[in-house]
Amino acid sequence: MSDEDLDGFHVGKSRRGRWLAGAAGVSAVGAVAGATVAGSMLNRRAVIDDPFADEDFETVDGDRSYLVTTPDGVPLAVREVGPTDAPVTVVFAHGFCLRMGAFHFQRMRLSDEWGTQVRMIFYDQRGHGRSGAAPPETYTVMQLGKDLETVLQVIAPRGPIVLVGHSMGGMTVLSHARQFPQHYGGRIAGAALIASAAEGVAESPLGEILNNPALEAVLRAARSAPKLVQRGRTAARSLIGPILRAASYSDMRVSRSIVAFSEKMMLGTPIPTMVEFLHALQVHDETAALPTLAKIPTLIVCGDHDLVTPAEYSRKMAEVLPESELVIVAKAGHLVLLERPASVNDGLVRLVKHATPGRFTALSQRWRGRVLRRD
Repeated sequence: MSDEDLDGFHVGKSRRGRWLAGAAGVSAVGAVAGATVAGSMLNRRAVIDDPFADEDFETVDGDRSYLVTTPDGVPLAVREVGPTDAPVTVVFAHGFCLRMGAFHFQRMRLSDEWGTQVRMIFYDQRGHGRSGAAPPETYTVMQLGKDLETVLQVIAPRGPIVLVGHSMGGMTVLSHARQFPQHYGGRIAGAALIASAAEGVAESPLGEILNNPALEAVLRAARSAPKLVQRGRTAARSLIGPILRAASYSDMRVSRSIVAFSEKMMLGTPIPTMVEFLHALQVHDETAALPTLAKIPTLIVCGDHDLVTPAEYSRKMAEVLPESELVIVAKAGHLVLLERPASVNDGLVRLVKHATPGRFTALSQRWRGRVLRRD
C-alpha cells in the first residue's frame, strides 16, 4: 500500500497532513470516551450489578411483521404491537445509525400501559436495520419524510395518529410535516420530537468535531468509489464510531448492556448509510415545518448533556410551538430514550391523552403508581 492510500481511501499529498490531523483529533475524542467508559465500568462492577444484564433488547423482532415497499422500490421493515383496530396509532421513527429496537423501553413499558387502546408501529429507516439499502442519493431527510408517508398510507390509512421521532426520526417527522401539511390537525393529532432539531446540527459541538478532513475523505470515497468502501470499513468506523459513542450518553454510568446494545446498532449500520445520512444531517433544515406542527400538541424532549442536538435546539422549537410541552431531562445525553426512558414514556402518555381526548377510555392510573426502578 502506498503512503497515500489509507485503508482504501486515497488522500493526496497536499491534504495528507490535514487528514492525519483531523483523524488524530477524532481519535482523541474516542480515546477520552473510551477511558471514561473503562473507568466508569470498572467502578460500577465493584459496587453494582448490571440491571439489564438479562434484558432481551430484540423483543420487537418477535412482533407482527410487515414489509412496506416505497415507490422507489425500497423494502421497509415494520413491526406492530397492539390491536389493528385500536382507537389510536402511534408511529415511531428511529434515529441515525440506529434501528427500531432503539425504542425498546417505549415498546415494553407503553404496550403494558396502553394495552388494547393504542397500536404501536415501529419501522427501520431505509438503509438501517432490516430495511433494504437504497441508492446513496436517496439518503436524505426529505426522502425519509416521504418514506414515513408511505408507511402511514399502507399501515395506518385510517384513524388518528401520533408520530414519535428520535434524532433523525424527529427530523423525519418535521420533513413529513413540511411535505404533507394537510394531514396535521386532522388525522395526525400529535407529535413527539425526542433529541432532535429543526436545523443547525452542523453548528452543534458534534458537528464541529465532524467537520474535519478525515471524515471528508471517507465521505468522498463512499460517493466516488463505492467498491473501496468495504476496504475502508475499519477506517470509517474507527473515525465515526467513537464520536457516536461519546455523544450517546451524559456519562458512562449507564447499564453496560444498554451501551452494548446501542453500539451493536451503530456498528451494524452500513458505511454508505452512515456517511450519506451524516451529510444529510449536516445540511438539514426543516424550520419551514414548524408552523404546521404548531397546529397540534407536540412533545419535545432532550437531555441536558446532549452533544448532538443540544437542549437549546429543543428550546427554540418549543418557543414557536404554542401547544408544545418541553421536557429537559437531567443527566441525559442523546440516547435519552434508552438512558432515561421513564421521562420519555411519561411524556408520551401525556401527549397521547392530550392529542386524542375522548378517543379511548381513560388510561389506567397504574402508571402513576408504578415506579420504573431500573430507569
